[in-house]
Amino acid sequence: MKKRQAERKAAEEGAQQEGQGEADSAAERVKKRQAERKAAEEAAQPEGQGEAEGAAERLKKRQAERKAAEEAAQQEGQTESAAERRKKRQAEEQATQEEPAEEGESAERRPRRSESGKPEAPVLDSQKEQAAPAAEDDGSEKTRASHRERDRRRQQAEEAAPAGPPPESDRAAQEAAQPREIKPVTEERGKRRERAPDDEPRRRERPEGVDIVKEFKDRVIVELGNQYFVESNDRPRLTRNAREVYYEDLPRGRTREVVVRPNGAQVITIRDRYGDVIRRSRLTPEGREIVMVYADEDHYDYDRVREWRDPGLDLPPMRLEIPVEEYILDAEQVRAPDDYYTFLEQPPVERVERLYSIDEVKRSARIRDKTRRIDLDTLTFEFGSADIPEDQVAKLEGVAEAIQRLLEKNPAETFLIEGHTDAVGSDMANLALSDRRAESVADALSNVFDIAPENLATQGYGEQYLKVNTESPERENRRVAIRRVTPLVAPVASAE
Repeated sequence: MKKRQAERKAAEEGAQQEGQGEADSAAERVKKRQAERKAAEEAAQPEGQGEAEGAAERLKKRQAERKAAEEAAQQEGQTESAAERRKKRQAEEQATQEEPAEEGESAERRPRRSESGKPEAPVLDSQKEQAAPAAEDDGSEKTRASHRERDRRRQQAEEAAPAGPPPESDRAAQEAAQPREIKPVTEERGKRRERAPDDEPRRRERPEGVDIVKEFKDRVIVELGNQYFVESNDRPRLTRNAREVYYEDLPRGRTREVVVRPNGAQVITIRDRYGDVIRRSRLTPEGREIVMVYADEDHYDYDRVREWRDPGLDLPPMRLEIPVEEYILDAEQVRAPDDYYTFLEQPPVERVERLYSIDEVKRSARIRDKTRRIDLDTLTFEFGSADIPEDQVAKLEGVAEAIQRLLEKNPAETFLIEGHTDAVGSDMANLALSDRRAESVADALSNVFDIAPENLATQGYGEQYLKVNTESPERENRRVAIRRVTPLVAPVASAE
């Protein structure tokens, strides 16, 4: 009897120790197993799984602590506004800035240097396009027109006047972009389809002058305006774990997709005849519509096959009038998790002329440049792989928490996840690889940190926008970037 009690007590103590190890961080569990178990027993539980689970648990704990602190601060009247946080951050950065720009010198013209000591590429993606070598003249009118446009843009860049200080808020940025009327996403009568629209990117109808140049399994590379872009199908990511999915045909070649979540909420997306997302809303179980994407359809002619044109060509070249550190946040420079939130909540650096479609934002460097970006240069991938190693998932924890906090304030937020590679390998293969990496990050944010997939858009850019100007392997060029593009695609007034 005493012997069995002793054995049971020993077994219970062992089980208790095992359970405690589950809650510890991955590093702590590894140390315990090295001290208490043999090498064969250490392999029994994958270390990476604990990393991902630990990151999610820590995030939930911090969310609860933050909520309690915010409630206490609100009761005491001590809640700090976003503007106050921005001013505080700017004052801190100004105090530590060693080399301020000379008078009359814009921030993006100051040379920057990477960790490896090499001069970095231009800050703005649109500047990188201007600096890229022109396409070889093949005598075609298309190429000559491209060269004329490039020369015009470079001349504009030299003559461009400063745009002034950035807007103080999203509402100020959208002062000229508010739609006259926002009609319910379900207002138009649709005809139920027996089958889903063709999801194969290679079979989509396309604007004039857009050609498929290469196929990579579930992705295609297309040429638009003398540039290459990768296209993929995001429906599997958006419809995963849905209770029901159905489609309707709308007038003028558009389709409406309805994804019903297990809790009864509906994510409704309207795509134009080319598959571009022009509207997206979430209907809560109570029937409230949250407008996430609302492109102004007055800018589209659905009665004819149109030609793709970069909307950024209608704008003068951008001149960044703020320090680079306020425009790009390198993850390696983050001092506290709140840095991600304080950075992402800031408004665009330039006013918004109109509301754009998601795909216009993805394809136009000049339009994307309006929003600040986070470079997740701490996240590393295996060479040629798009899979996120399990021990890397925890590095998304800080930015995931910031995204969740922003979604608590405004469930209509949209974040663009960009994939980038270095210049090693073929251009086409790098485009496809970078797009898969962006999708992997979106999957991790949804699966591990419970961020709704409809709040995330993805796009790969391959080696088109290098951070360091080199053809050699460069870790700083193999990165994922995140932008909050909500002010470009959704009316702010609808979220207030």
